[in-house]
This record gives sequence, C-alpha cells and structure tokens, in this order.
Amino acid sequence: MTASDTEKSPPYVWAWHLLRLDFTGVALGALLFCVSLTPSLLPRDWLFQGLIGGLNAAIGYGIGVFVERMLRRFVLRDRTWWPPPRRILLTLKAIVVVGALGASVLMVIPAAAWQRQVSALMGMEGPTTTGYLRLLIIAVVVAALCIAVTRLLLDLIKTLARLLIRRWRLSDELALFIGTAAVVVLVITLVNGVLLRGFLAGANRVFQPQNIVTAEGVTQPEESERSGSPESFAAWDTLGYQGRSFVGTGPRADELARINGRPAREPIRVYAGLQTADSDDARMAVLLSELERTGAFDREVLVIVPTTGTGWVNPIAARSLEMMYNGDTAIVASQYSYLPSWISFMGDQQKSMAAGRLLIDTVHERWARLPAERRPRLLLYGESLGSMAGQAAFDWLPDIGRMGFSSVLWVGPPHASPLWRAVTVRRDPGTPQVQPRYDGGRTVRFSQGNNAVQIAADSATPWDEPRVLFLQHSSDPIVWWSEDLLFTRPDWLSEPPGRDRTASMRWYPIVTFWQVAADMTNAASVPGGHGHNYGDFILDGWVGVAPPDGWTGADTERIRAALADTESEDGVS
Repeated sequence: MTASDTEKSPPYVWAWHLLRLDFTGVALGALLFCVSLTPSLLPRDWLFQGLIGGLNAAIGYGIGVFVERMLRRFVLRDRTWWPPPRRILLTLKAIVVVGALGASVLMVIPAAAWQRQVSALMGMEGPTTTGYLRLLIIAVVVAALCIAVTRLLLDLIKTLARLLIRRWRLSDELALFIGTAAVVVLVITLVNGVLLRGFLAGANRVFQPQNIVTAEGVTQPEESERSGSPESFAAWDTLGYQGRSFVGTGPRADELARINGRPAREPIRVYAGLQTADSDDARMAVLLSELERTGAFDREVLVIVPTTGTGWVNPIAARSLEMMYNGDTAIVASQYSYLPSWISFMGDQQKSMAAGRLLIDTVHERWARLPAERRPRLLLYGESLGSMAGQAAFDWLPDIGRMGFSSVLWVGPPHASPLWRAVTVRRDPGTPQVQPRYDGGRTVRFSQGNNAVQIAADSATPWDEPRVLFLQHSSDPIVWWSEDLLFTRPDWLSEPPGRDRTASMRWYPIVTFWQVAADMTNAASVPGGHGHNYGDFILDGWVGVAPPDGWTGADTERIRAALADTESEDGVS
C-alpha cells in the first residue's frame, strides 16, 4: 500500500499506530519486566509470573514513552545534533530491540533458580528452567493488551480535544487538559461505579448459590449445644455453607473424653447465617437467644470469632481450643457476606469491620451484664479479614482490657488492620517490623508463627492479662501488601529477612507492589507455617494467650497429635 493509500485509509493508519512501538518505552518495559522476575514472598508459577511480568512491562513502556516525550519537548527540541542521522537512529533502535529481547529471555534462567530457592524455603518443588520459559508468551500477550487499551484511551483524549478545538476554538493545551480530565473521570466512574459494583454484584450471584450447598460429609447436628440442631433458633438451612460446616463438624464430648482421658462437656458452637434473619440486628438477636439457650455464659471460656469472607471459621482454631478446654467452651460467629475474603477485602473492607464491631459489641454487652464472678473468660479470635474485623471494635489497646477480654489471638492480619498497623508503627526502637516489640511486650506480642518453640518463647511468662498475640509469617503477603509498596521501601524489606523470606528479595518501585499483590492470590496454597497458611501453629498461639491451668508442653503435643488425626474440615475463606 502506498503513502497516498495510507493517507486515504484512516483505519489502516490507526491500526498501524496501535502496533508501532516507542523504543525508549521498549527499553524501560524490558527493564521492568526483568526486575519483575526477581523473587518475592512466595513461589510464583510461570502463569502468574507471566501476568505480573506483562503488567510491569506495560507500565515500564508507558513510563518510557512519557520520559521520551518530555525529553523531546524540553531537552532535545533545540539541539542541533538531534535527531541523529537515520542510519545511527536505526542502529540504536536495533540495539534496543535485540538487547530487550535478549535480556528478557536470559533473565528467565536466574528467575527459575530464584523460584526454586523460594520453593525450597517452604518445602515445595520449584519450576524447571525450560518450563518457566512459558511465562514469556503470557507476558507478551498481557503487555500488548495493556498497551493497546492505553493507546485507545489516549486516542479518545485526542478525539475529544479535536472536537473542542473545532467547536469552541480552544487552545491545544486547554483542549487536551479538558479531554484528559473527561476521560480520567469517565474511567474512574466506569471502574468504581460500574465495573466494581458490577463485579461485586456478579460475584454475589456467583457465590450465593454455593451458600445453599452443604459440604460433603456434613450433617445436621443432633446436639442441642449447636446452632442448626432441632432445638436451635437458627435453622439449619439458613446457616450457609460455612455455617453448616462449622456447627456440623468438630469434636464431640466422647471424642474429647478419649483425647483428654476424662469426662468432657459437649462444646457449644453458635452461628447465624445471612439467611437466619432479615437484618444485622435481627441476626444478633438470634445469636443472643442461641447463647442463652445453649448455656454459653456458663462455660469456662466464651470465644467471639469475627469471620472471614463467606463466614468461614478456621476449624483448627476452633478444635484446638475445644480440645484444650475439654469441651468447656462456647464459640460464637456470624456470616456477613457471600463473597470470599479476597473479594471482600478489595471491594468492601468497611462492611467486614462493621460486622466484626457489631458482633463483638453485641456479645460483650450481654456478657458484661453478668455478675463478675459468673462470667466466663472472654476470648477473641480473628484470622485474615476476621482479624481486621475484630480490631475494628477497639480504638486502642486499653479498650481490650477495659472490655474484659482476657486473651486475643489475631492470625495473619491484613496490612490495613487499624490496631496492628498502629502498634507496628509505634513499636519499640530497634525491633524489626516482622517481629516487633511494643511496650516491652506487656500486653501485645508478635510471633512469626512457623515454629512451635519460637511461638512459646515469644509468649513466655510473665505476661499479664489481657494478652494479645499476633501470628504473622514473614512470607505472608496478606500481612505485608499495601499501596505504600508502589513508591516506598517498607521497613521489612530494609531489615534482615524473617524466618521464611528469601534474602534475595529486594524492593523495586512499582514492581514489588505487583509482585506481592500476585503473591496474595497464592497465599493459602503453600504448606502450613508459610504464607497465609498457619496450620496447627494456631494451637501454639492459643497456648500462648489462653492456656488452661496447669498446662504443659506435653499437653500441647498431645493436642497436636489429636489435630493431626482429625480429618481436615477446612473450607474456603
């Protein structure tokens, strides 16, 4: 096709414009792609690495294009030696293309080795170098799509600017400013007002049907001490998938008697699902009725559990405490969403925190009306988004003791958790962010949580009540991901690495943000004691904050063995 044909064919010109690459953008895109191959908190397979690599390559390309435009406009415009002769310019472009392609391919070799290193830290098998090369295909596709979408938006800005210039005879600069502002507002409105809400609504429709399903092997409890039983005010079919799993499983009195060698009480498990009542207040009323009906306020310990996402209660956390106290326990929880935690975390953190605050305040108010000598020990447990929800009930640490909680165990708190973040920022000087110390450990303590001996040392007495313990793996992306990673090096990446974080990990602007974001999608898929999988080390956390009288290390190992013998009852959070 000739030049004249091209001029007469705007679609052809436009399509060629979409394919044409800026070579400064190619150079910086390749740089960010190569940097994205460096290790992060968790192992990444070739598919996830391709997604992250392509996204970072597109971001690098955009930065490169912007830098070149600024250089042309403000630095090179009046230079007599720019542009260089065509032959030199073509040579430079060829060097950029060959160098970018060569570096991107060669960088996969150390990238695969780094992934094997991270995998070995967690007892996993790492990728082969040849298999890891597949990420290049994914990266190219993702980068191309991102660049194409960005160019479409830029073309929309230019089209609006031309319309403004023709219709109202605005200056080029003002027309471009207005066009840019209009497109930015349109994109933000589309993402927040349409796409996000549509995504959440669609996710609700997708996950709501699962709520009416019952997990295989889970049956309605006959024990009156459980919600969903024939005597319960919370009907079995209203508890939701996770609620039915919670009340329909777990140790019974006869099993506890065998484990502990003495008669046991039937553990109390109280739960309200989204369909148990029509409103939050009505669900809380049902929970209070259930607590009264089951005699929960007459037990030795009463545990409040703000749930994660779909209403999941970690079965290890529940079983551990019930085994430790030989069934003299009552655990209360409530569902607030149909959505998994990762969707709730992205789309509606405030809802989870409001639900946690309401649950804690409701149960605490009834507990506080009891005579002091008749009150059970009040405990609080939260994991992941449930930890964040539980922290929302307190303005600061003294509130925990003022409300009468004797022990709090928070596991894998998201970085945005208000109390965790405040305590971490105010930690004692000289203590690292992955293992901070606050006020000498008088009330709150932290443990990296993947070693029973270390958890015991971190929670050693003397330690007065209330006791607050955070379990947080140094490899848990849920704990360490935040928006600050975009442009700020966090303390935990300036300090010596924690127990299961590779020393090869470095902070890079923009790149590390997306690496850790990708790690979150795989956070619970690694072996226990790593990532967001805390396994049976939750037992050690309970022993640290709420040991029964006369408890010994041998008792802990006996319960650990019993947990290992119990068939897994895990659900999806």
